[in-house]
Amino acid sequence: MRDGVLVVLPTLGDRLDTLGDALRSVSTQEHEADITLVVVTPPGATAAREMASAHGAIVVDDPKRGLAGAMNAGLAARSDEKYYVGLGDDDLLRPGGIALLRDMLQKHPGAVVAYGGCDYIDSQSRVIGSNRSGALARRILSWGPNLVPHPGTLIDLDALEACGGFNESRPYTMDLDAFLSLKKRGTFLSTKVPTAAFRWHSDSLTVSGRSTSAREARLVKLEHSPRFLRPFANLWLVPVEWATSSAGSLVSRRSRRVAGKAALDD
Repeated sequence: MRDGVLVVLPTLGDRLDTLGDALRSVSTQEHEADITLVVVTPPGATAAREMASAHGAIVVDDPKRGLAGAMNAGLAARSDEKYYVGLGDDDLLRPGGIALLRDMLQKHPGAVVAYGGCDYIDSQSRVIGSNRSGALARRILSWGPNLVPHPGTLIDLDALEACGGFNESRPYTMDLDAFLSLKKRGTFLSTKVPTAAFRWHSDSLTVSGRSTSAREARLVKLEHSPRFLRPFANLWLVPVEWATSSAGSLVSRRSRRVAGKAALDD
């Protein structure tokens, strides 16, 4: 098996400007890593399909089972790639990120996940915050906020497939559910070097549904908790749910301040 990387990028085809940026951020990695790009999109998204093909992507029809279903459809296009990276059509990979994480996993055979820092960017790609939690993210994953970023994280594909891919009944927390399953199969590696950027805007599924996402995350953590802890888990999971939702509100306010300042400067 080659050390190839399967990059799965789902899109509805209605964000062509950011989709182009996302596709170009993958292309910048191709001289450093053996990448297979899979774009999952509806059959009618003609412009998006043409754009994806122009970047050498394998185009897969969206199965209409939500984001997790689209990611699983992308995973099904795997041939002999060893690693997986997921990317939204409004997110970016940072230059050199995939090669950095791949080298980390190659040096630690027992590891199944490697992740880096993640910048939060606004609609104009201005950095409005950063996640540099590093090793802390994996230590608190089971009971605290999920600080392991999905975009730009490198995952061992055999381990991900052994977990059943992404849980399609968890539209907001499919990544958290997968990470908690993967944590039982191997170790997580981290670096604070930014490997991706997450675009923070109002129509993002995670941003617009912060409260629902936080509640769903609590249920996922309960499901993965030891049985003897479940009757008491809400003692810490409910405060974490509140804190996570509040932190999201702070980033949203910062985004509005940055946009307002930029408008004044113009």
